[in-house]
Amino acid sequence: MAILVHRDTQMIIQGITGRQGSFHTARSLEYGAKVVGGTAPGRGGAKVEGVPVFDTVAEAKAHARVDASLILVPPAGVLDAAVEAIENHIPLVVIVTEHVPVLDAMQIVALARQHGVRVIGPNTIGVITPGESKVGIMPGFIYSPGRIGIVSRSGTLTHEVASNLTYRGIGQSTCVGIGGDPIIGAPFTDILQLFAEDPGTDAVVMIGEVGGAAEEQAAEYLKSVKYPKPVCAFIAGATAPPGKRMGHAGAIVERGVGTAASKVKALTEAGVTVARTLDDIVRWAGGRTAAAG
Repeated sequence: MAILVHRDTQMIIQGITGRQGSFHTARSLEYGAKVVGGTAPGRGGAKVEGVPVFDTVAEAKAHARVDASLILVPPAGVLDAAVEAIENHIPLVVIVTEHVPVLDAMQIVALARQHGVRVIGPNTIGVITPGESKVGIMPGFIYSPGRIGIVSRSGTLTHEVASNLTYRGIGQSTCVGIGGDPIIGAPFTDILQLFAEDPGTDAVVMIGEVGGAAEEQAAEYLKSVKYPKPVCAFIAGATAPPGKRMGHAGAIVERGVGTAASKVKALTEAGVTVARTLDDIVRWAGGRTAAAG
């Protein structure tokens, strides 16, 4: 079992003829993802790695069933690309692009809610169900099939945690990078709910960072629903000075809001195990795997 992405997921890549698009088309196919098409206005009829290119999403949908779209276009083109995918009712839209204007991101998220489309990102590595498929840009070889779910604001830390788990023989059910921007399509709470309902996930690792209130909101959700599975959280950027952005646009502490301390307090009160180091996550996950076995 998995969430969001599985071995039968059929995807398109918007921006497939660009440098990033063509590169990640090849990597996706190598991993076994079913890339059934791509879009690039004015390039219809071409092929990238044997994948047919269409001028529009509608044309791609007429060619094959499309369950997901991976958007790899420059920031100025993301709004148009996302609107096209959403209005064509692609169930899952993953926006890898960073530096998407905040107003554009707000419009995308609002439109997606109206159409019942799930958006992951912007500024995300995407989603991977190890051993099955991926809709994203992560290197598949560091992920391995298993029963630990990962949801994270940080792509780099997702890679590192998954790699550490894999090295210790602990596999992952699905790994979701929700994105590091202030405005994103799917917050922690959405993904945590999916993991709660997934029989293939025994426990969840949640990787947060300073800035915003996403982790506090997740803590409130976990507490309110009496979350049925163990959760371990790690908060990056504990030493970030107030007012300074640390990597992600959303990782900024202002006027005492969004501090590591406030997040740790909220999560601890919600019954979450808060890891001080990445090694703590591996030890915790190992314990959950042993208990499930």
